[in-house]
Amino acid sequence: MIPYGHQHIGEEEVDAVVKVLKGGWLTQGAEITEFEKAVAAYCGARYAIAVSNGTAALHVAAMAIGLNNGDEGITSPNTFLASANCLALCRATPRFADIDPITYCIDPDEIKKSIIPRTRVIIPVHFAGHPCEMEAIWEIALKKKLFVIEDAAHAIGTSWEDRKGVWRKVGSCSHSHLTIFSFHPVKTITTGEGGMILTNDEALADKCRLLRNHGITRDPSNFVNQPSTISHQPVYPPFYYEMHELGYNYRITDIQCALGLAQMERLDQFVTRRREIWAHYNDALEGIEGFHTPVERGYARSAWHLYAAQADEREELLRFLHDNGVGAHAMYIPVHLQPYYQEHFNYQVGDFPRSEAYFRKSIVLPLYPSLTDAQVKYIANQVKRYYQH
Repeated sequence: MIPYGHQHIGEEEVDAVVKVLKGGWLTQGAEITEFEKAVAAYCGARYAIAVSNGTAALHVAAMAIGLNNGDEGITSPNTFLASANCLALCRATPRFADIDPITYCIDPDEIKKSIIPRTRVIIPVHFAGHPCEMEAIWEIALKKKLFVIEDAAHAIGTSWEDRKGVWRKVGSCSHSHLTIFSFHPVKTITTGEGGMILTNDEALADKCRLLRNHGITRDPSNFVNQPSTISHQPVYPPFYYEMHELGYNYRITDIQCALGLAQMERLDQFVTRRREIWAHYNDALEGIEGFHTPVERGYARSAWHLYAAQADEREELLRFLHDNGVGAHAMYIPVHLQPYYQEHFNYQVGDFPRSEAYFRKSIVLPLYPSLTDAQVKYIANQVKRYYQH
C-alpha cells in the first residue's frame, strides 16, 4: 500500500540525531535554539518558539493572546480538530466561517458575517498548503481590532504575493500576530512530533516561552520576589525560579530539533518535489468527468502538503484505489459535525454547506518527496482506470 503521506529521512538526519544522542544534552539544549533560529530566518519572522507538537503551538498561541471565558474565535470548519480545540481549551467559544469552494480555505466574506462583539481572534487555516487570503483577513482584523493566528500546520515553505507584488513566506507574520507550524511525520518537514510558534511581537514571544514551560521564568529581571525572602537566606542564583503563569510542559527535545535542523536544509528541495507531483497529478487527471482537480490561485505558491481533490463517486473510488494498493483517503470531517461540537455548541448538519459539500467528495492522493515518478504515474493511472471501467 502506498501511503498518502510519509517522512523523508536521509543519512544527514540520522547523523544529526546520533550526534545529539552521544552529546551532553537530550533536551533544553542548544539544538532547540538553533532550530528556532533556522525556522525564523527562513520565514522572515523575528521570534520562533519550538514546542512539542502543532496542537500545543495552537494552544500556547491562544493562551498568549489572553483568550478566556466569554470570548469567541473564528476558524474554518475544514480543518483538523486542533484549530478549534485551542479555543475551547481556553474556555472561549469556537465559531466557524465557511470556506472558499475553490481553495477550500476560509472565506474572508464569511468571516465578516461571523464577527460579533465577543469575537477576539481569527484563525485562518492554510488548507493543504494553499495560503488563505491574508491581506483581506488582516484588513478585517485591523478594522475590528482582532488577533490573527495563522494555522500553517500544512504550509511551511508556502509563499504568497501581496497586492504590491511582494512575495511573502507563510510564517513571516506580516499579516498576523502569530503563526504556527506542525512537524508531524506527514508534514513537509518533520521532527517526529513537534511544532513551532512564530511572531514579530516580543511580548507575545516571551509569553509563549513562559507558557510552554509550566509558566516558569529564570530571568532575574522578571522576578517578583527576592530569593532571600523565600528561603530566609541567599539562594544560589541558577537554582532560583518563579512561576508567573499556569503553563504546560509543551517542551520539545534536542533530539527532535536536530532532526528538524537537518530537514530545514532540504525544505526547498522538498517543496519543489511536492509541487512537481501535484502538477503531474493535475496534468494527468484534469478533464476527467466526475473528478475535480485542486486549484492554485495566482497569488499562491503552495508547498502542497496534500493533493486535495474531489470525486463525485468518492467512496467507490477510494475502495478501488485501496484494492489496487493506493492509500488515498478523505479529510477532514468538518469540525462542527463532531459529536462534541454538536453537544456543547449546538452545531448541526447544514450549518456550513460549502465545507460539508467539500467533505462529501474529498479525496487525497499520496503526495510526499520520496514517491518515485513510477509510483506517481501508477497512482494517476489507477484513478484513470477507475473512470474507464
